[in-house]
Amino acid sequence: MQTMSRAVIAAAAFTATLALAQAPPPVNTLPNPYASIENWAKLPAGRAWGSTSAVEIDKDGRSVWVAERCSAFAPPSQMAQILASGHPFACQGSTLDPILKFDAAGNLVKSFGSGLLIFPHGIHVDRDGNIWVTDGTGMEGKGQQIFKFSPEGQILLTLGKKGVAGKGPDEFNAPSAVVTAANGDIFVADGHGGPTNARIVKFDRAGKFIKTWGQLGSGQGELDIPHAIAMDSRGRLFVGDRQNNRIQIFDQEGKYLEQWPQFSRPSGIFIDGKDNIYVADSESESVSKNHDGWKRGIRVGSARDGSVTAFIPDPVEKTTGTSAAEGVAADIDGNIFGAEVGPKRLMKYVRK
Repeated sequence: MQTMSRAVIAAAAFTATLALAQAPPPVNTLPNPYASIENWAKLPAGRAWGSTSAVEIDKDGRSVWVAERCSAFAPPSQMAQILASGHPFACQGSTLDPILKFDAAGNLVKSFGSGLLIFPHGIHVDRDGNIWVTDGTGMEGKGQQIFKFSPEGQILLTLGKKGVAGKGPDEFNAPSAVVTAANGDIFVADGHGGPTNARIVKFDRAGKFIKTWGQLGSGQGELDIPHAIAMDSRGRLFVGDRQNNRIQIFDQEGKYLEQWPQFSRPSGIFIDGKDNIYVADSESESVSKNHDGWKRGIRVGSARDGSVTAFIPDPVEKTTGTSAAEGVAADIDGNIFGAEVGPKRLMKYVRK
């Protein structure tokens, strides 16, 4: 019995050592060929930036869409409820437009969405130029939905039940991100940790439920905070499996293809028309307790082969909260935009 116990302990130690040996080394020392530009996007006088994790590029390739949390507005009477939901920055009760469009010079040229959203979290611009936004929490009969807007702000489609958190085919619980395929199929990354969901939900272009895949866990195809979703030129889905510190890649039927840990802890993913991939890490060595050694920032590489070629580091070395970009996008000229939750700003990065 004693010999067997020693054998079990030895086997466990070997397994732990093997897992440690297989863990990828942190990707922290790549060149940073970008210069940082603050205060690029100009808000109206008297309006301050709130938290934002949602930034996207317009169909024109240069204008920038942002879903911003209403200058971090929250009336004191509702603050306790908002805090209890896990999201202290919300639009509930605000008269501000959370969906903003900036031209290439950073001028605000359009805004809409007042009174519709509580907690804008993810944003996507489809091939027709329509804007999709996820509302990542629910309260007082609002939230837990996906909105499809025309470029002028008209609601074209909604998914989910207003204010209802659930696991059904027409329900979400903390939807984090959305992306659409060339044929119009819709993919929602549904969940944000804790008691929320951990799945991908697929609909057709009209919003009819097709299927769902994924469950809470760390194995192949399992998810823990599916925080971001993007699609490459081959139609593969790249899911930011944040709490598992990896990107998982699926086909459009949910078949697991592979996983990439080299882009660190993904809060945001953007893939451009040339299959350049941009991944924002806003939590390593701060919020997360399972990813020390990796630096926060934006890693740039190839969605074709998984190589990482550049790294824009967070200028804050040590912190306890989310820092630097959580959402990320890049225009056709290669300029990068980072939507920041903790610092409450939109950063622009240009080639030096």
